[in-house]
Amino acid sequence: MKALYELPAPAKLNLFLHVVGKRADGYHLLQSLFVPIDWMDTLHLERRGDGRLQRHDLRSPLPEDDLCLRAARLLREASGCEWGADIHIDKRIPSGAGMGGGSSDAATVLIGLNRLWGLNWSLARLAPLALRMGADVPFFLGSGPAFAEGVGELLQPTQFSGRRFAVIKPTAGLPTQAIFQSPHLMRSESLAIVAGSFAGTYLDCRNDLQAAAEAASEEVGQALRLLRARFGNSRMTGSGSAVFAEVAELVESAPPQATRLEDCLQLPDRWEGRICRSLESLPLAGWIPG
Repeated sequence: MKALYELPAPAKLNLFLHVVGKRADGYHLLQSLFVPIDWMDTLHLERRGDGRLQRHDLRSPLPEDDLCLRAARLLREASGCEWGADIHIDKRIPSGAGMGGGSSDAATVLIGLNRLWGLNWSLARLAPLALRMGADVPFFLGSGPAFAEGVGELLQPTQFSGRRFAVIKPTAGLPTQAIFQSPHLMRSESLAIVAGSFAGTYLDCRNDLQAAAEAASEEVGQALRLLRARFGNSRMTGSGSAVFAEVAELVESAPPQATRLEDCLQLPDRWEGRICRSLESLPLAGWIPG
């Protein structure tokens, strides 16, 4: 096998996010419900015999040393593999959105190169590499929706039936560190839940980072108000700046190909929006041996 094409890397939504404590090293402890959605990047991987790792951006340029290249380097160094790779990325998930696009790309690189280089590593061997790149990356190595704890790396797979969401990414991006350091950060020690106890009632929960994000960016508040006025609910995902609303009333009436949020409301210039469906499993689930 010399190449793998059309590898999907889906975004995710944090349907709620509770800050429930803080570790001695300063990292905040969270509880969240991670759900993948059908807003995706696409990657193409080609094996190289000269050991070089190169990334090729098929749309807007990415940072010079992004998570995809870091993932490839970590896997090669940890395995002692001498192969290289050309990594082609068709980037469609907005950056700085809190939707895990970069983390998903990195996980897809790990999964794809694990197969392309003939390593056949198990999840137990890949997961520590994923965690070194960020707390979101291990989720995208998993099977699908998951209840997350710790800094986001402690995952318990859970059932979450497919639903439709309106997702908006305003122009502004938000730095995660600044949001966690904001005086507007909320905490939910008294609202902490047990895995599985939400039983589909995530709309009764909240994102504890949302107030800090709204204080940092008027666009976040504007996007939340747009969705709430149209769909009756809205919430920020992750550390922002993307926001979402469940649009259950569209599930039956809208055709499957209707993914333009502009069909439902007018967005300001340069904002991105889609109507997305949640995924009951990650598209590369089952690719990792064992």
